[in-house]
Amino acid sequence: MDLLSNFWHLFLLSAPWLMLGLFIAGLLNVYLPANFLNRHLGKEGLWTTVKAAFIGAPMPLCSCGVIPAAIGLRRAGASKSATTAFLVSTPETGVDSVSVSYVLLGPFMAVIRPIAAVCSAIVAGVLVGKDSELHQQQSTTANKENTKTTSCCSSKQPEPMTTSSCCSKEAPAKPAQSCCSKQTTKELEAVKTTSCCSNKGSQATPEPQQSCATEQAVPSQKSCCSSGQPTKAVESRFGKLKRAVSFSCNKLLEDTMIWLMIGLFFAALVQTYVPESYLSQWGSGILAMLVVILISIPMYICATASTPIAAGLLLSGVSPGAVLVFMLAGPATNIATLGVVGKELGKRAVVAYLIGVIATALAFGFLTDYLVTQYGFVVAPMIGEEHEVLPHWLSFISGIVLATLMLRLVLKMVLKKSSQTGKSIA
Repeated sequence: MDLLSNFWHLFLLSAPWLMLGLFIAGLLNVYLPANFLNRHLGKEGLWTTVKAAFIGAPMPLCSCGVIPAAIGLRRAGASKSATTAFLVSTPETGVDSVSVSYVLLGPFMAVIRPIAAVCSAIVAGVLVGKDSELHQQQSTTANKENTKTTSCCSSKQPEPMTTSSCCSKEAPAKPAQSCCSKQTTKELEAVKTTSCCSNKGSQATPEPQQSCATEQAVPSQKSCCSSGQPTKAVESRFGKLKRAVSFSCNKLLEDTMIWLMIGLFFAALVQTYVPESYLSQWGSGILAMLVVILISIPMYICATASTPIAAGLLLSGVSPGAVLVFMLAGPATNIATLGVVGKELGKRAVVAYLIGVIATALAFGFLTDYLVTQYGFVVAPMIGEEHEVLPHWLSFISGIVLATLMLRLVLKMVLKKSSQTGKSIA
């Protein structure tokens, strides 16, 4: 009975903050332009990596949602370093996880957690980018050694290349010009290029042809040179707000609620049955941090769901530094993420990725323990103090609403699964 009581208490404590985070995350998802990421993360460099880390930090994506987003980002032209930084910072922190961290771990953890996540993303992105540049340099050197040098007067000439646009007429291929070619300047001047928007046809063909930029073009056909832009329907503010709430209450909550419930149950289980002295014997130092890293790698968990688990570890006597290491390494080093890194960025990038994430997590873990010891920062769940932050009636109403939304999603998943099973039998 104590287990259920502690679980419900933690659920009510987290509900209003989680709903606030979900709502802010929905607003970010709706109001952030669709081409914003590709426009700012398409180039290599340190500044691009820093921007990717800061863009991904407040993103409303968990460990499962960030994987397809990162794949699309990479295939849209983003650099390896930017993709890595986005892949690390997005699941490690977010507006929802920061709000839950504030109430379950205290204000100090709510501040240092996003800072550590952004730094971890930048370090991992820079290491992956450096490894990529080194690999490219080695490949280029190997290709140069295996390739025979060719003189400019070599008898072998490259095959002519022709480019055709949607509007240009087929023209004879222009041969490549070498320093030993006997072709005269007049012959070179005779070759004319036809642009996509040229209104002049080839002089060799007498019959008139219509260009893609001709004023008498058919209105229904879209030209590559047309300046007309399709008109977009302007969405009202109420429509955007409705879409943000729909995203928060459906897709985002569906992605996070299972592990959130598991995390809350784990925290309640630890609070009920595990004595504080059990884990406190190895709850600090490098050993505890390495143990939580080994535990976090097989877990498929997001930043929000890792917070109540971290609170349970903290209640068991684990040091705040080891708790922070768990919250950083857990969302970023799961098996699925490492598989995506190896497939999209290369196997060498996996090593650089792990070194960047784990080394930064350990560094901030030691820094957290030092600050807590030297300056007396309080890192503790705000259990029993929620009346000082929010009134009990607000926590109760938020808990009822959140539980109703979760039951609704569970019912939808059950009905969808049963309908698919019925169709397969039929």
